[in-house]
Amino acid sequence: MLSLAGELFAYMNARKKWWLLPILLVLMAFGGLIILAQGSAVAPFIYTVF
Repeated sequence: MLSLAGELFAYMNARKKWWLLPILLVLMAFGGLIILAQGSAVAPFIYTVF
C-alpha cells in the first residue's frame, strides 16, 4: 500500500498533475466514511450528514 502511494506521488511530481491530489483526498475521505458506516455505532450520525 505504501509503495502505491509512493508511485502515485512520483507520477504527480513527474507529470506536474498536482490537481489530482485534492480529488484523491476527497475520494479517500468518502471511502473511509463508507467503511466506518458499515456496522458501527457511529453510522446514524454519518447518515445525518448526507
